[in-house]
Amino acid sequence: MKAITGAIIAVVVLALGWFLVSPLFIDREVDESFDIVLADGSFNMDGVMAMPQEERMSMKDDILAAAAGMQDKSMTEDMPEAPSVVASGTFVDADAAHKGEGNAMLYALPNGSHVVRFEDFRVTNGPDLYVYLAKHPSPASADDVVDGGYLNLGKLKGNVGNQNYPLPEGTDVTEYGSVVIWCQLFGVLFSPAALDSGA
Repeated sequence: MKAITGAIIAVVVLALGWFLVSPLFIDREVDESFDIVLADGSFNMDGVMAMPQEERMSMKDDILAAAAGMQDKSMTEDMPEAPSVVASGTFVDADAAHKGEGNAMLYALPNGSHVVRFEDFRVTNGPDLYVYLAKHPSPASADDVVDGGYLNLGKLKGNVGNQNYPLPEGTDVTEYGSVVIWCQLFGVLFSPAALDSGA
């Protein structure tokens, strides 16, 4: 019995020793391509999202800085007929690096649906930008957006130009106080527009 116990202990000690010592003389070679930035200057979001979160977060500042220098992506959409303005606001800078300008209007359409429309809009370009309706009336930080609650209206179509974002059917627009441009990749507020229902 002592021989079996001794053999088990010896195997455990050898395995633990191998685990602790082997990295000293065995190399683990990695050769990943850095294909995050594509030839046209845009981002390969599949490549970025495939990164481990720690690696992605360690590159956050570099990716955001590169995105801010990307070419503007312009968008021009016409507004559907006969809408009425429910609320409106003006985009402002979230901070010194994330700037926004232009108007956000919440429209009620004749069929009972709602749409958020941007006019004379421009925001700092970035990776993975989305449009949110936030419950917070005037978010100044990422926590204001996340903790207050929000409705995702979809990927930002362009960082420049007039564009429309339909709301899901049945949305209670009275629950929301602002429109925000949000970087989903890093959880960063790029630009908020507080909505005033006295429009």
